[in-house]
Amino acid sequence: MKIVVLFFLLFACHFSFAQNKGEVIVVKDPLIDSLIAKRIELNKAKPTTTNPSGTAIVSSMGYRVQIYYGSDRREVFSEQAKFKANYPKLNTYITYKEPNYYLRVGDYRTRLEAQKFLNELRPSYPTLFIFREKINAPILEVDK
Repeated sequence: MKIVVLFFLLFACHFSFAQNKGEVIVVKDPLIDSLIAKRIELNKAKPTTTNPSGTAIVSSMGYRVQIYYGSDRREVFSEQAKFKANYPKLNTYITYKEPNYYLRVGDYRTRLEAQKFLNELRPSYPTLFIFREKINAPILEVDK
């Protein structure tokens, strides 16, 4: 009797763990396809040596010059406005890492470029630092 019950339990376990073949149905938002297509289009528009007129923003590692840091939010925005008045073409970036705000400027590919700009700013801003971080790389100008 024990053997019959044992075979019955083994037989039942075998069928309870058996898997049936089935279908997988993928449900996704149609916007995903449009985002993928847009990303592909942006990658085609990158500036290269053969296509220097590409307009895509390419982010890579580079350098920025930090011109101010402090805990007062109004003061950092005031410093940003003063800097933008003197250098309207340069991008400024404000980041907040508790408890301070940091104002960093420029998008430089090399540390040498950042150092040259730092030397230019030295008389106006007493505490300047160069930081390596992800930048919005400027489009290279190609001589023709």
